[in-house]
Amino acid sequence: MDFEALKQRFAEGRKHTEAEKLRGTLNALLQRMVRRNRSRIDYQAAFQRLIDAYNAGSANVETFFQELIALAQQLNVEEQRHVRENLSEEELAIFDILTRPGPKLRAAERKAVKQIAHDLLETLKREKLVLDWRKQQRYRAAVRLMIQDTLDERLPERYDPELYRQKCDDVYAHIYDSYGGAGQSIYTTG
Repeated sequence: MDFEALKQRFAEGRKHTEAEKLRGTLNALLQRMVRRNRSRIDYQAAFQRLIDAYNAGSANVETFFQELIALAQQLNVEEQRHVRENLSEEELAIFDILTRPGPKLRAAERKAVKQIAHDLLETLKREKLVLDWRKQQRYRAAVRLMIQDTLDERLPERYDPELYRQKCDDVYAHIYDSYGGAGQSIYTTG
């Protein structure tokens, strides 16, 4: 986003129109970002709080616009986090599931979890996410088992049994919701 151009158009007097356009753009961006990575739901909540405060009259249009700009800048940083983490966006989603919330990991453990996210996703896509895998129990079970085995063998010891089970369930739910099989996913269809 060109924030200077947005600010310029806002300053030229079309305040409500520009604020509403920015709100609509951010709404669409947030929906796409949260769909691809549910750990971004906090941004959606912050966005909704801004809208609610504005609609309640707690913020004037100038304040609302400035807060939308600040949120847009945060979203730009978040959208590029996968690059900083040296992961694809789909690997980042699995990494976030495995690390948010907790446990607190050391640098070497974070690196190991990144590798787990990469390897697990690559193996699932290559071997288990066949066409219509969600429709047959044996394929769903094979996907769940691969997730459980991989995480059991490779997650750092900081993941206690309860946390391990939760992470297995969360990764499986993400895979189920995001990947249709035969190369189709929310990452390939937009």
